[in-house]
Amino acid sequence: MRTEYIEAVLALVELVPPGTALAYGDVAELLGSGGPRQVGHAMSHYGSQVAWWRILKANGQGPEGHEAEALRHYLQEGTPLLGNHDAFLRTGEGKWRVDLMAARWAPGEDDFDRIDAIAEQLERRLHRLSVADDEMSV
Repeated sequence: MRTEYIEAVLALVELVPPGTALAYGDVAELLGSGGPRQVGHAMSHYGSQVAWWRILKANGQGPEGHEAEALRHYLQEGTPLLGNHDAFLRTGEGKWRVDLMAARWAPGEDDFDRIDAIAEQLERRLHRLSVADDEMSV
């Protein structure tokens, strides 16, 4: 996976405010590049320095293996949840998930300006790399 893509994913994640969330596919769509798997890969390998818990599967499940830590963040931030998170906190049992319909981040105009700038920079950088690769293969 290209460093340029990882940097763009992480820059976009930094814009997602507390108490909101996006699905991996939402991030890819906003960037206009990649897909849910690429975003998931970037987050699982490089996302520890950003609010990783705000980016999740489309069904609202917390990041696998990090559910308890993510749940603590969601509760602290007031992220809308579904299911029995109290039982999960007490016993480690119980099903819960983020209510992505209610929690999905709706970027404002200023946010879209920042997102567009990130996406355009990614496109330029990837285009430059593609051109350089083509020139090297000639």
